[in-house]
Amino acid sequence: MLHTVDIIRKKRDGGELTDEEIRFFVDGYTAGDIPDYQAAALMMAIYYQGMSRRETVTLTDAMAHSGDTVDLSRYGELSADKHSTGGVGDKTSLIVAPIVVALGGKMTKMSGRGLGHTGGTVDKLESIPGYRTSLSTEEFLRQIDEVGLAVIGQTGNLTPADKKLYALRDVTATVDSIPLITASIMSKKLAAGSHNIVLDVKVGSGAFMKTPEQAEELARAMVDIGKDCGRNMAALITSMDVPLGNAIGNALEAQEAIAVLKGENNGALRDVCEALSTQIVSLTFGWSPDEAARRVRETLDSGAALAKMREWIAAQGGDVAYVDDPSQFPAAPYAREVLAPCDGYITKMDAEQIGHAAVLLGAGRLTKEDTIDHRAGIVLHRTRGDRVCKGDVLCMLYSGNEDAFAQATALIERAIIYQTDKPTDIPLIYSIVR
Repeated sequence: MLHTVDIIRKKRDGGELTDEEIRFFVDGYTAGDIPDYQAAALMMAIYYQGMSRRETVTLTDAMAHSGDTVDLSRYGELSADKHSTGGVGDKTSLIVAPIVVALGGKMTKMSGRGLGHTGGTVDKLESIPGYRTSLSTEEFLRQIDEVGLAVIGQTGNLTPADKKLYALRDVTATVDSIPLITASIMSKKLAAGSHNIVLDVKVGSGAFMKTPEQAEELARAMVDIGKDCGRNMAALITSMDVPLGNAIGNALEAQEAIAVLKGENNGALRDVCEALSTQIVSLTFGWSPDEAARRVRETLDSGAALAKMREWIAAQGGDVAYVDDPSQFPAAPYAREVLAPCDGYITKMDAEQIGHAAVLLGAGRLTKEDTIDHRAGIVLHRTRGDRVCKGDVLCMLYSGNEDAFAQATALIERAIIYQTDKPTDIPLIYSIVR
C-alpha cells in the first residue's frame, strides 16, 4: 500500500518515483485526500532533486487526465494549438490563429486571463463587444466544424490538479522548477486535445525566463514531453526584452492585431506571428519551412487571414464592425504623454516594468478578482535602438483613472535607459526547437 510520506521521503533523498507513485499523488491531491502540507513538501523535494524525463511525462499525463479532456480526434492531424509563456504586448494568438485556419488547419485554444504584468488573450477578445468566451462543448465543436477556429476561456474542470498545484507552488517558492513548469503547461495543452502544438517561449526582461539558455532548457523539456505523449511539437525562443509591438492593453492590442491582418503593421509583431504560424502549418501539413513561410505570407497579404478573423469573431458573437473599423473601439477618457528626458539612444526598455505600468493604468490585474479597463494601456512611439531628442514623445498612456498617471510615468521613466552610442541589436527569434 502506498503512503504519501514514503513518496516524499523517496524524492527528498534523490530517488526516482514510479508511475504508480506519481499517479497516486496526483489523484489523491486532486481529490483532497492528500493535504497541502504534504503536497508542498513533495513540490520542494522535486524543486531540489528534479525529475527524470519519464517521471515528468507521467506527472504531465496524470495532471492532464485529472479532469475533463477535449476529444479532437474527429479532425485527425489537423488540430493545432499555440502557447506563449507570457509577456508584455503579446497579442500573437489573435493573428496566428486566423492565419493557420485560413490555410486549412483547425485551431482550438483555451486561453487564460492576464495576471500581473502579462496580458491574457481572453481579456483582449472581450474588448470586442459581444464576444463570448464561454461555449458549451457542443458549441465549441460545432464552431470548429463550421469555422475551423474557436478561442475560449479555460473550462472549470480542465486539469484541476494543475490549478491546485500551481496555487500551492506560488506560495511555497517552488514555481521555477523546469519539471513542474513543464508539467503545468503541457498538461493543459494535452487536455485541450490538439495534435500539433507550437510553444512561444519568451526570454528577457519581461519574461519568466531571463536568459536564452534558461528558455532553451524549458523549451526542450516541453517539446520532448509533448513528443513522448504523442504530439507533434515545436518551440520558438523569442525576445521579450521589449514589449512586442507598440500596444499594451486589451482594446489597444486588439486594434494592433487587426492592423497586422490588414497589412498596416509590418514590424516585429508581424515577424513573430509569421514565424509561429510557419511552424504550426509546417507541423500540421508536413510542408518544408520555406514552403510554409511562403504560404503564411500569401495568406496575410491576400486578406484571407483577415476574412477568417472576421468569420471567427462573428461566430462567437463579437461585433465584426470593430474588425472592419477598429476606430470604433472606445478611447480612454484620459491620456498623457511621457517625454524623453535627454538626447541619446534607447539602450534598454524593461518590458516587465512597462507591463506593471499598464497594470497601474487599469489594463491588468494584481489579483484574479480585479476588474480591468479594456480601454486602458500604453502605446509606444519609440523602442530600443531608436535615437531620441529631449522632449520627444516616448509613449502615450491611456486610463480611466487620471490619478494613475504619476506612478505609471515614474515606472516607465525608470524602465528606459539611454546612452550616447547605438546599442547592438538583440535577436527577435533566438532559436527553434523541434
